[in-house]
Amino acid sequence: MSDTEPAPARRSSAAAALPALLLAVAALCLWASSRMTWVLVDSFDGLGEARTTALIGGTWAAATTPLALALLAAIAASFAVRGWALRVLAVLVAVVAVAAIVPAVTLLASDIDTDRAGRLAELPDRADVTGTEVSTGPALLVLAGGVVALVAAALLLRRAAVSTGLSAKYSAPAARRDEAVKRRESGEPPSQRVLWDALDAGDDPTDDDADGQDGPGPDTGTDTRR
Repeated sequence: MSDTEPAPARRSSAAAALPALLLAVAALCLWASSRMTWVLVDSFDGLGEARTTALIGGTWAAATTPLALALLAAIAASFAVRGWALRVLAVLVAVVAVAAIVPAVTLLASDIDTDRAGRLAELPDRADVTGTEVSTGPALLVLAGGVVALVAAALLLRRAAVSTGLSAKYSAPAARRDEAVKRRESGEPPSQRVLWDALDAGDDPTDDDADGQDGPGPDTGTDTRR
């Protein structure tokens, strides 16, 4: 970043970079959790030895990986959209965060559904689930990623509000300058505020030749009449 870059531009770049960084962290948390073991399922079929099946996050909470990819896609979108589109993106990021948090909270706060555990472990019909064990680490990692994504969504909403305000602030003088030109062309006297806005832009609203038309050329003193 150049030292001569205006302060508002630096603040705008920082405001865009921070949510993107948080979204990347959240996506990494979700993806890492999807590769880790969430539930251990102990089973016995009555014939052989008892076995233990590990269910990773991508199996127990199948949406974890797609949600991580959605957060990665939101990073690119956060740089491409403005205004209301940015607000919609922030809401979508918040929805993704909640969707990721729900299965983690459910796993930590409630008992394991042994029937579901048996189906996900692909046990044979004759096998019975004799016990289950929850790994809290991956679920807590998803919770952390979800919270980070919610913070990113809040920052995106704030950025959308600020950019909308700045757009309105800086578009109004331009509109008033256009109004000054229209009034000048129609012969109406412009207001004092409109005059100042036009002068700030380097335009003289009282000059009839301000529209860029060239005036008559200099008199050469040569008489072309015969």
